[in-house]
Amino acid sequence: MDAMDALFSRRSIRKYTAEAITEEVLREILEAAMSAPSAGNQQSWHFIIIDDRKILNEVPTFHPHSLMLREAPVAILVCGDLHLEKHIGYWVQDCSAATENLLLAIHAKGLGAVWLGIYPREERVAGLRKLLAIPDHVIPFALVPIGHPSESKPPRPDRYHALKIHHNRW
Repeated sequence: MDAMDALFSRRSIRKYTAEAITEEVLREILEAAMSAPSAGNQQSWHFIIIDDRKILNEVPTFHPHSLMLREAPVAILVCGDLHLEKHIGYWVQDCSAATENLLLAIHAKGLGAVWLGIYPREERVAGLRKLLAIPDHVIPFALVPIGHPSESKPPRPDRYHALKIHHNRW
């Protein structure tokens, strides 16, 4: 799958089979995430692989849109580390780029995933911080359930809108 195909065909997948994801595949998609651009090359991210069924089942108690975690064999939590910041506040952009790379790599491998927003919802941040013993200087940013898809979705509609493009000025 080339990059443009991956960009235009990726969809949010929320239903998965029970088939496991191999360590090799997890490493490859994490390599892709860590290949994302970051402010000043600060790479202010950390990733937590979650495959403990008890933990995956607990997240929906404080994140109302995460029920698919109860089916997902694994999830990756993208976190921003304030101690790694060279450029204050840009950890959000760093983690966003890493999360998008993660999603595209997952799709390119024939797997399914969805971006679950954590930051800036304080109850979600606090819930994951407590559940995973995350230190105060590390902020849970996005949670990505991953699995072999058990659903298929129609092609995404065209999202290109010429009225949203401006040249040189508004």
